[in-house]
Amino acid sequence: MEDTKAEASTPPASRRVFFNLGVFEFLTFLRRGVFYSFMINYLFMLMNTVTSTATLGTFNMIASSLGQNFLWGRICDRLKLRTRMIIAGETIAASAYILVFLVHRTFINGGNNFSAGLTIIFGLSALEFFWSMSDVGWAALLTDITSYKTRGKVIGTMNFIASLGRTAGILFAGFLYNDGQGFMNGTIFYVVTILLLFGAAVMVVTSRRVNASSDVQKQSVANECKPSQPENRTVNRSYALFLVPLVIVILGASSISQIFLLFIKLKDGLNASDPQMSLILTAWTIGGMIASLAAGRLADRIGRTRVILVGLAIATFTPLLYNLADDVLYMALVYGLNGVSFWTIQTVGFVFAGDLIPKEKRGRFLSVYNTVMALSWGPAGILIGGPLADTQVGNLGLTPHAAYVNVFYVSSIIVLVGTVLFAVQFARRKS
Repeated sequence: MEDTKAEASTPPASRRVFFNLGVFEFLTFLRRGVFYSFMINYLFMLMNTVTSTATLGTFNMIASSLGQNFLWGRICDRLKLRTRMIIAGETIAASAYILVFLVHRTFINGGNNFSAGLTIIFGLSALEFFWSMSDVGWAALLTDITSYKTRGKVIGTMNFIASLGRTAGILFAGFLYNDGQGFMNGTIFYVVTILLLFGAAVMVVTSRRVNASSDVQKQSVANECKPSQPENRTVNRSYALFLVPLVIVILGASSISQIFLLFIKLKDGLNASDPQMSLILTAWTIGGMIASLAAGRLADRIGRTRVILVGLAIATFTPLLYNLADDVLYMALVYGLNGVSFWTIQTVGFVFAGDLIPKEKRGRFLSVYNTVMALSWGPAGILIGGPLADTQVGNLGLTPHAAYVNVFYVSSIIVLVGTVLFAVQFARRKS
């Protein structure tokens, strides 16, 4: 892979830096678990259509992509301000969450629930443009302080910590949500704001230690080993060949993310309560915890391609099993396997991308990678899952249960196409 020899000679960051980054990652996913576990259900309660709920992730993804690819990625490469970008993004988000809640609450008090839902969607989307600077800084920082030989292990460990945070957040959200009151009265918004400020404080401390231990952010691009133009073209082509099947897989797998949350609550299905829903989501995260630790280490030992293909295979067949789950524990087991697949792809995919990207382009190239992964936020739901489900229910007269199951089948087919394409491009390669 590109620059592996140069990376091997890079001085590693201190253990204290990795500890601080682990704390930040835990707080980040604790916040996401608290806020987003029941957000789709809450928006559906306010807006009453699957497609409308999926617009949250769609507009968030568009705003994030615009910010990362046209502004923050370039700034990150030019100025090397990794940690400062993270601190600024987290601080801006903390203030914006309170503002979004206050406007949202005004519409709730006025009895206009649909506008209250739109406030959350458009408010968080506008915020995401600025918040995405934190995503770019984080991805570039992790790539900077790891080498080819250790990247899988470090990224896997960070994702394991992220899973712990998300698990705690989901369990916490199961009690905070309270049939929507947790959002309506602002409790969840205030909790998230506090977590954001704590995360920013952790990164303030981390920025000093990063500078002191490895001076990563002040490395001059002129002093780095730059690839020649032919090598650059090869890297760009390999990166594109990696991203194309990844786009297909993410679209297929995430097209049912919002639908699954509604599916397990259906009265003619599992009819899961809020605590039972939290259990199922927690199983997904626990599966991801196990996969993160195992996948990162295996990727370093036996190769990136073999491990990611295992994740893709599991992602292909798990949606076919959702309809067969007749109790909460069985559904938790199946969804746990889906968590294994997602976090395997997430972990090894980032490692794969980090291996391919030259140092002087990390901000811009990782912005593209983040954009691809952000397709799981909602675009797939609004382009594929939501319309397919709503059309079957509204125009064909199917029950929501039958319509959602059909969308699960479509999801598996799309993921299979992406898996085959990735295998054709990379399965025979040694590196």
